[in-house]
Amino acid sequence: MFKKILIANRGEIACRVIQTAKKMGILTVAVYSDADKEARHVELADEAVHIGAAPSRESYLQADRIIEACKKTGAEAVHPGYGFLSENEAFARKVEEEGIAFIGPKHYSIAAMGDKIASKKLANEAEVNTIPGWNDAIETAERAVEIAKDIGYPVMIKASAGGGGKGLRVAYNDKEAFEGFTSCRNEALSSFGDDRVFIEKFVEEPRHIEIQVLGDSHGNVIYLNERECSIQRRHQKVIEEAPSPFISDATRRAMGEQAVQLAKAVKYQSAGTVEFVVGKDQSFYFLEMNTRLQVEHPVTECITGLDLVELMIRVAAGEELPLTQEQVKRNGWAIECRINAEDPFRNFLPSTGRLVKFQPPAETMFAADTERLNGVRVDTGVYDGGEIPMYYDSMIAKLIVHGKDRQHAIARMREALNGFVIRGISSNIPFQAALLAHPKFVAGDFNTGFIAEHYGKGFHAEDVPHADPAFLIALAAYVHRRYRARASGISGQLEGHGVKVGEQFVVVELGPEGKHVHHPVSVTDFHGKTGASAVAVGGKSYKIDSGFALGAIRVQGMVNDRPFTAQVERGAGKNPLALRVSHDGTQIEAMVLSPLGARLLELMPYKAPPDLSRFLMSPMPGLLVEVSVQPGQQVRAGEKLAVIEAMKMENVLFATQDGVVGKISANKGESLAVDQIILEFE
Repeated sequence: MFKKILIANRGEIACRVIQTAKKMGILTVAVYSDADKEARHVELADEAVHIGAAPSRESYLQADRIIEACKKTGAEAVHPGYGFLSENEAFARKVEEEGIAFIGPKHYSIAAMGDKIASKKLANEAEVNTIPGWNDAIETAERAVEIAKDIGYPVMIKASAGGGGKGLRVAYNDKEAFEGFTSCRNEALSSFGDDRVFIEKFVEEPRHIEIQVLGDSHGNVIYLNERECSIQRRHQKVIEEAPSPFISDATRRAMGEQAVQLAKAVKYQSAGTVEFVVGKDQSFYFLEMNTRLQVEHPVTECITGLDLVELMIRVAAGEELPLTQEQVKRNGWAIECRINAEDPFRNFLPSTGRLVKFQPPAETMFAADTERLNGVRVDTGVYDGGEIPMYYDSMIAKLIVHGKDRQHAIARMREALNGFVIRGISSNIPFQAALLAHPKFVAGDFNTGFIAEHYGKGFHAEDVPHADPAFLIALAAYVHRRYRARASGISGQLEGHGVKVGEQFVVVELGPEGKHVHHPVSVTDFHGKTGASAVAVGGKSYKIDSGFALGAIRVQGMVNDRPFTAQVERGAGKNPLALRVSHDGTQIEAMVLSPLGARLLELMPYKAPPDLSRFLMSPMPGLLVEVSVQPGQQVRAGEKLAVIEAMKMENVLFATQDGVVGKISANKGESLAVDQIILEFE
């Protein structure tokens, strides 16, 4: 067994590998860029080596520097994680040539299956059913349009070296094919250093189901059941689960056997994933093989009780697989939510910056400890006070739960999301909560078009209806009374003018344009029991009992003898006097006032915000890579104005109305802050 390994990656996957290596008694070496000098993976590793500047092409994609770091530290093996160089055949070959073990498949397997075009051809030769398409690299956008028309719209334009949703577009007409081809090439070149693009038929209403395979150097290959990955936004997975609520045992076995057959054809060693698109009738087609560990591997670990990272390391060290196909378990149900740094209420634009607060829910199971299952797990590469840089992908953490069945896992995930505190940047937690509560998701009735179908016009606060909205009002009043009680006990108050707690309040739910809703509430404490109150609102009564510390954001306790987890924060919104209450994906801002204070508030005039419609402002932090217009230029609604790059994705800003460009306020190559003015119209 190896004594020391180097992790050629960053973020949560680097931390994940370190966790298992420590369990196995293996020393670890981290590599880091300028942006990751104080990153969590650097802190957790036994050693760390600096390999370059912040952009990945100048650090994490520098194969020679990584190999040099192995030699410098005496690392006997390299674990590439996912992304970056994990599916780079030249890197794997060079590592092997240098006498260093590659904790992944052999370079010839990566060459055969990691390249999307080559894998399609190989699958065809092996008589594996594949989707119709053009499997050779396409040189020009014009040629892409011709091919797309021949195949028939809709088509999927994909970068050959792509992955993680990068370098991928769906086109429904010639214009989208032309523009999508160009964007795919740019993203692929930026993220993977390879701009080859191919096109295939887009199967409508598909399920995205993948089979986890595992092979060793002794010719053994097994499959570890499937993962359901159909909940996707812009072709990036949002929620993954295992097993799939859709396929039958017969389909599972057929897909698994086909995946093993494909892996054996390329002498596959290590963990890998064979992806399939599955039709309504459970017919399935090979999509591609990912010759690496997947982001969503934890759900497979939960239901099988296996540590995939440990198995990858053991296989790379020459050991045989410790189990046969008959010994693979399928126990309970696991769900993973990807917690991303993006603002779901602003069309999921990237959100970078400092994590002012990062308090994930308490873990009850751990990545490297497969004996402690049936609980909550958090895989992350960040920490409280750390920073989310704009140079890499948007993932903050992976939240994983394991339950006895699907309904139990969904309930456990919703509660875990309620307790996940992230401040300083925006996250997609409200969107995840909405998905988990959607009746069709709960019923297992969805496909890869689910998010586009139900949230095609964006995600809005009203998309998350709360099952009991009066509870949010009651909780605001309960917390406010706790604050009043503390204030009343402060010494040195002027006699006769001290803070009185009171029992009658009005919770003013703040609405847009000054349209507030007033809720009369009474709060009565239970004598002799600290933290317990009866709250009456709108004809309903809530017995709330919590031992939360004032000033804490997460509030846990019992409501009407049932457990709850919510978040309550003072001064978090636009109004510094308001409480922000969040529960089950729903968020309200409310001021809790005395009845007299509420009446006086109604007399206050509404102050409208300034009109900013003539400005084009950056909707996210990022790099301004293109300004497409000039001062004095007449533009039409829908015309491209600028392109911003953030978290390895290109974001095109379009004109929302006709107008004439006045002043250009930001230059190409400039790093933009949120709401920074790029240009203004006359």
